[in-house]
Amino acid sequence: MSRASRTQSTTGRLIVASLAIVLAASVAGCANNRNLTTGSVDRSSGKPVEQMSARELESAASTLGEAFARNPKDKQTAMRYAAVLQMNGRADQSLAVMRKLAIGYPKDRDVLAAYGKARAASGQLEPALDAVRRAQTPEYPDWKLVSAEGAILDQLGQSQEARQLYRKALDLKPNDPSILSNLGMSYVLEGDLRTAETYMRSAASQPGADSRVRQNLALVVGLQGRFEEAEKIASQELAPEQARANVAYLRSMLSQQNAWRQLKEDDKEGSATN
Repeated sequence: MSRASRTQSTTGRLIVASLAIVLAASVAGCANNRNLTTGSVDRSSGKPVEQMSARELESAASTLGEAFARNPKDKQTAMRYAAVLQMNGRADQSLAVMRKLAIGYPKDRDVLAAYGKARAASGQLEPALDAVRRAQTPEYPDWKLVSAEGAILDQLGQSQEARQLYRKALDLKPNDPSILSNLGMSYVLEGDLRTAETYMRSAASQPGADSRVRQNLALVVGLQGRFEEAEKIASQELAPEQARANVAYLRSMLSQQNAWRQLKEDDKEGSATN
């Protein structure tokens, strides 16, 4: 990889680390979500976890926490509780819940997959990869697990391997918006925003595309400096003031990034002339 490509890749990763969280998880009112969530629905309210406000998340965490304490072996309750904790920025607690559940369900594919995602969200990428792979059945591959494995490999910097897995997942589940979105984010990590946008737009146009997919599209559009368009896309999912706040934050982060880059260039030029 050339020096320019390495710089571009690093820039892409820094951008995603600081911004994807805000744009993809802002509907939850928090800034600690990662790319690998369980996508659960809290049955106490009937609302997808990703669409809950901070107050709703706290309420759901309390209700589900009590239910989990009464019966920690209830798979559905534990997985919903872990998802709410994850969206509420309590990744370590979410992982603890899933670790306990995985002990009770050592061969359950859904549990192992969610456990792997929880480990990835806590930064334990290698163990997460192992958990997701153990959950997979080679003769009957699960497209969700294939895509999840790709997302973990992307975080490990293995983008080419990750994209091969996304395309394998698309063979198993053609045009799935979550896979297309993951593929798009893979190109964001490499700094290839035009290719990323192509996949993101395809993802957002698919039936069943959820809020996170469209917010990722808003992210990619905003990263290219098209802030008004990004705000318009974000406003389809968020309250207008939240969409404006997200785009304002994005604009601010990009300005800081450009300022640091300019300072580094000035420093290099100064060193060269001395």
